[in-house]
Amino acid sequence: MLDTDPSVTSTPTLRGAHLVGSVNLPTARDTLRTVATRLGGHARRLPDGEVGERFHWILFQGARFSAVEGLTRVGDDPVVVAGFDLRPHVLDGSVPADALRFGPLGYAEAAAASYADFVALREEGAIAPGTRFQVGLPSPLAAVTSFVAARDRAAVYPAYEAAMVRELEQIVATIPAADLAIQVELATDFAFIEGASLGGGVARAWFDRGAGGDEDVLAGCVRRAAHLAGRVPADVELGFHLCYGDVAEKHFTEPTDAGNLVAVANALVTAVGRPITWVHLPVPIDLDDTAYVAPLADLALDGATELYLGLLHHEDGVTGAHRRLAAAAQVLGDRTVGVATECGFGRGPSERTAALLDLHVAVLEGS
Repeated sequence: MLDTDPSVTSTPTLRGAHLVGSVNLPTARDTLRTVATRLGGHARRLPDGEVGERFHWILFQGARFSAVEGLTRVGDDPVVVAGFDLRPHVLDGSVPADALRFGPLGYAEAAAASYADFVALREEGAIAPGTRFQVGLPSPLAAVTSFVAARDRAAVYPAYEAAMVRELEQIVATIPAADLAIQVELATDFAFIEGASLGGGVARAWFDRGAGGDEDVLAGCVRRAAHLAGRVPADVELGFHLCYGDVAEKHFTEPTDAGNLVAVANALVTAVGRPITWVHLPVPIDLDDTAYVAPLADLALDGATELYLGLLHHEDGVTGAHRRLAAAAQVLGDRTVGVATECGFGRGPSERTAALLDLHVAVLEGS
């Protein structure tokens, strides 16, 4: 039974539910059917759950780096996490950096397969007409940071970014624009912006002026994300998921407020050069007062851009969601918002999935 608290009543006007991407169900068809059934008309877009090799976000990309002629893993013994080898790569000198060529990254292939399930379920009547199929693409910075040694990241980045652009081009060529929504995901970017630790000391991007580069770190992260996002055609929906990580259900750092989230969102509005359909921002479970959400007063999103707050947490259910919504209402006034979890929940226990989906509905319907 969901945790409720009738004493908390001051919340913004709610617009719907957003799923970040990963959902702990066995197949794309299972995910699409279950989400469509449980969320009904509350979700305008449905992801495929990031099933198969994508279950741990970008970790499956390591094998794509290893397949590139000119890149070699560092060390002889695999460093295995969740079944993936996390050893970084270096340029081995056999191919110039500007001649590196990545093969398929797997995103377009997975999107095509899952979209076929989406269409079949829509034809069955399980998915409502007008619902879009949502495809998540991480900013290229994430995989390059994870799978290339620091000394070679700047050199390898253009080749990997070009491969991600090819994935996007293939996706938009395969899935009709009227059915498609693309979400660009920024997580590693926030580790750089916050100067957080990713396991080996303070995270520094090669372009960060504070680390000897020539760009402001936030501006550099936004510029790179916008280069990918700006290639999404105008008739395809475009959204952003801004993230502080989700390793073992923990952030890589806990933000003190939403200031950097707002700064990045505002910078994306300027840099992307096309309308942004939605932005998703996390709200940590312990930060349920106005101090955390106060920077949202400076959010420069167009009125047509949907704002989703990731304030649903399984630990405190509807009660906690209402507290965080009440704090947001004091800052956002009459702006309509949607609800979401902080991040995807595909790596949490499978028995939690149904309850989390139902939590979205309970909050939206005032249960």
